[in-house]
Amino acid sequence: MIPTIRWENNRVCIIDQRKLPQKKEWLVCRSLQDVIAAIREMAIRGAPAIGVAAAMGLALGSQTIKTENYGTFRSKFLKMGQQIKSARPTAVNLRWAVERMIRVVEGMFDRSVEEIKKTIRKESQVILEGDIQINLMIGHNGLGLIPDGATILTHCNAGALATGGYGTALGVIRAAHEAGKDIRVIVDETRPLLQGMRLTAFELMEENIPFTVIVDSAAGYFMRKKMIDLVITGADRIASNGDTANKIGSYQLAVIAKENKIPFYVAAPLSTFDLDLENGALIPIEEREPDEVVSFAGHLLGPEGVDALNPAFDITPAGYISGIITEKGVLKSPYENSIRNILGVKDDRGPKMR
Repeated sequence: MIPTIRWENNRVCIIDQRKLPQKKEWLVCRSLQDVIAAIREMAIRGAPAIGVAAAMGLALGSQTIKTENYGTFRSKFLKMGQQIKSARPTAVNLRWAVERMIRVVEGMFDRSVEEIKKTIRKESQVILEGDIQINLMIGHNGLGLIPDGATILTHCNAGALATGGYGTALGVIRAAHEAGKDIRVIVDETRPLLQGMRLTAFELMEENIPFTVIVDSAAGYFMRKKMIDLVITGADRIASNGDTANKIGSYQLAVIAKENKIPFYVAAPLSTFDLDLENGALIPIEEREPDEVVSFAGHLLGPEGVDALNPAFDITPAGYISGIITEKGVLKSPYENSIRNILGVKDDRGPKMR
């Protein structure tokens, strides 16, 4: 299993995904600002992974707060939380991790600042280890959805590199492979940054799972030819009605899959659900720089001065989703009910603290 992020000598070390697959290089983050830059510049990416990074970044940043006064420490820590929340707007796991760390700090109002710093460092490691265990459970719960002999289409990268380890969508695929099922994976290249070609293909090759890469625009062709049995993607945020934000291109895959009567599954931890949002139209969509579209690896792909639009995510309406695979089971439509039931919500005021 490919490592994503770890503590080393009081530094946060991140496998630099911009360099993969050509180089396995660790990026050493010595400050909160280093972690924020790593998230913004996609040295680390994937909703669960950037949640882990946010927790570790806050623990790292807290070490620079020079005070013994709880109120002063809390105030500065909250400002750090706001800074890292803004690193990428779509993935709700980042906000979830920040709020979890803030709750730890606010629950230790009667402890020394030094003890708080040690505790939030430990909490960030708990979040990392917990994410790996959650992914293992997602893999187990999704296993029954994959028939022996299946060909599975996946989009972008929702593997170990997008999480603390093991993966969500790729975790389900990995679990099927480990169970001895005869499966094959079709990997969308995932323009413009080629996370499928660079990262998912890299992970599958490392695990000796059979796969083939296709261009994004070929997915409909293979679905219509009955060469794909199911689609599994990850998610960056899921609204209370099941509408799901994921890497740009996911929506069109879901539409084509439904047209061809192919199941379309989403694999995500419960921390990806945002019950504050009634539907997917309210999910903020990150707009990235046009340069990512018009050039690659420093080489211009089109005419000089060409403009481009570059939304990083799109919204797949719940009606196109066959099931949402979580660590507590597979959710089915109507998602308004199944999501609230699995989160233990008894009324319309939002989820219980989790």
